[in-house]
Amino acid sequence: MNDYLTLGLAALVAFAAAAIGLALFYRYRTDRRSGSLHRLLELADRLEVDLKTCRTGLQQAHAVMSLNPDQPANGEQEARQAIDAGLRSLLQQRIWIRDKAPRASQQQLDQAVNAMNQTRERLRPLVEALDRAQHDLDSAMREHIRREHDA
Repeated sequence: MNDYLTLGLAALVAFAAAAIGLALFYRYRTDRRSGSLHRLLELADRLEVDLKTCRTGLQQAHAVMSLNPDQPANGEQEARQAIDAGLRSLLQQRIWIRDKAPRASQQQLDQAVNAMNQTRERLRPLVEALDRAQHDLDSAMREHIRREHDA
């Protein structure tokens, strides 16, 4: 009977270890998935802010430089169309997140996060260049106003 008790305890310990391992694996998978979804939504929000910042910067620069601020220049119109296309693409991504992400595989979620990261990385130099150009334009306008005031 002692042998049966030892064997039973060993089987119980093995079963408990397997159950704990399975629970930890499931929790890891759930946490990873949840983290990916959270990161995807966070990146979408940041990308939207970046695109809207670009649009606002372009509008401000055009208003300062244009003789007729109500009529966009060719370059500004192309830039506005590119930003609007980016916002439409982002909307499609958000719809995918809403409709497909809950059932998407981890690989699909990782691919979506990577794609969103790459888009933000490609946009970052443009946002920085626009910020520098806006700063330079503001400085030039202040200098112009100062010279007119001094004259």
